[in-house]
Amino acid sequence: MNIDISTELNLALLNLVENTLAEIKAVNTQTISLAGKADFADYIVVASGTSDRHLHAMADKVVEEAKKAGFRPLGVEGEDSRDWVLVDLGDVIVHLMRPEIRELYGLEKLWSLTPSRGV
Repeated sequence: MNIDISTELNLALLNLVENTLAEIKAVNTQTISLAGKADFADYIVVASGTSDRHLHAMADKVVEEAKKAGFRPLGVEGEDSRDWVLVDLGDVIVHLMRPEIRELYGLEKLWSLTPSRGV
């Protein structure tokens, strides 16, 4: 069986993100597959932090571990924010949010919807 190299790399990156967030005590980490929903990435990972310092520490650690493993982060948004930091790793997008902001935006609910094809 021939495994697609990009799929294997994406799963390795996803695993790295999930493990890093677990190590740094992210709260309620959820992984959402974007298969059939979007083509800008393969996965979204959403996690909560207990404070703005925790959010930034998680973002820094994800970027650091990704670089160590040979993955090149494309960017970090919200570095000045106290509520939401986004780490763009290409095929894996990481949203780190305060619980109240996470509840307000409901990304998990948004991305769980089946895409409709308008005519």
